[in-house]
Amino acid sequence: MDCELDTRARRLGAALCARGWLLATAESCTGGWVAEAVTSIGGSSTWFERGYVTYSNRAKQEMLGVAAATLAEHGAVSLPVVREMLAGALANAPADLAVAVSGVAGPSGGTPDKPVGMVCVAWGARGQPAEAALMHFAGDREAVRRQTVLFVLETLADYCARGRSMRSA
Repeated sequence: MDCELDTRARRLGAALCARGWLLATAESCTGGWVAEAVTSIGGSSTWFERGYVTYSNRAKQEMLGVAAATLAEHGAVSLPVVREMLAGALANAPADLAVAVSGVAGPSGGTPDKPVGMVCVAWGARGQPAEAALMHFAGDREAVRRQTVLFVLETLADYCARGRSMRSA
């Protein structure tokens, strides 16, 4: 793993440990790269619970409970879908914090409304309102996916830094 990914994954792990939180991931366009980044850190079994790679719409529905109507109305790359992916991850995993990612990594698949590089991310802690962001990353498929993973690792570490311990609450 490259140095920047390693540094951010370590920072996230430390932040999760400080809170006593477990993490779950629900990934589409990143194909499990967030989970790979965090599990490359020794000792991550103390703070990483599980990851879902739900690349197809069917997997999003079966594994995370994303509604067919949400997918039909908004498409897989949308804030409503990642919010439902996030809710499904938290409902199905004994995790305190989860993240969900879906995007158009390219090189094809983009439209004027959803261009290559558009990525939707939702994250949140159990019992707390979800947060979400619509991002636009530049570059080829690898660059879009890598930037997404970096964004997720940094965002989750920042979220933990401003949270409180759920296990001791």
